[in-house]
Amino acid sequence: MRIAVVQCSNISDNAHRAGDAIVQRLRWADEQGVSLTLFPEAYLLGHSYDPETINSRASLAASAIDSLCKRVAAFHSVLVVGAFDIVDGQIFNSAIIIEAGRVVGRYAKAHPNEPGVIAGGDFPTFLRSGFRYGVNICNDANHPGPAQRIADQAARVILYPLNNMLPLATADRWREKSLANLIDRARQTGCWVASSDVTGTSGNLVSYGCTAIVTPEGSVVARVPELQEGAAVYEVPSR
Repeated sequence: MRIAVVQCSNISDNAHRAGDAIVQRLRWADEQGVSLTLFPEAYLLGHSYDPETINSRASLAASAIDSLCKRVAAFHSVLVVGAFDIVDGQIFNSAIIIEAGRVVGRYAKAHPNEPGVIAGGDFPTFLRSGFRYGVNICNDANHPGPAQRIADQAARVILYPLNNMLPLATADRWREKSLANLIDRARQTGCWVASSDVTGTSGNLVSYGCTAIVTPEGSVVARVPELQEGAAVYEVPSR
């Protein structure tokens, strides 16, 4: 399965502009024969640690996702993109899996560190091109449990949407740790691990970007350079 992981600048409160970036990248992905394209955590409307902002963005998610589905229906690549969303009146930090313009599944962050966000308890897996894959989100990578729940379902790939847009001192502390976590989860589970992150600055925040593809043995075989927008592509081999 050919996977693309995208590293892009932060976009907040503008689902149409985020959709433009997604459409542009999916058009490229189809040209490259990519089966699955991963975007960062909460990319569709933006990430936040402010409860009011999270609530506002979550309230817009349903319509934003519906609009995005219409825009990407013609593309071959499966799209995995993050958003705060509301399910049964509760806010989750979700990864939305979209195939042929239809939402085929969601994963809700098991270890949310955003105020007011509910922890997800389900660990669904999905099939694409004969490969079973699942999703963890950002802070989940600090915990072996969510990755193991995916691996125990015979998954070959675990996707990690990230959003490391942080105050400078915090970003510096996590600069190497984010990649180390991905390597740990790959070695722990024996799965391929693929991550997608934002990069650049936003006000007084910075993200160096940790967008990479890691083998089950823990080798980084593809990575987008820090502080650069772009995508990394890798053909995950069949067993």
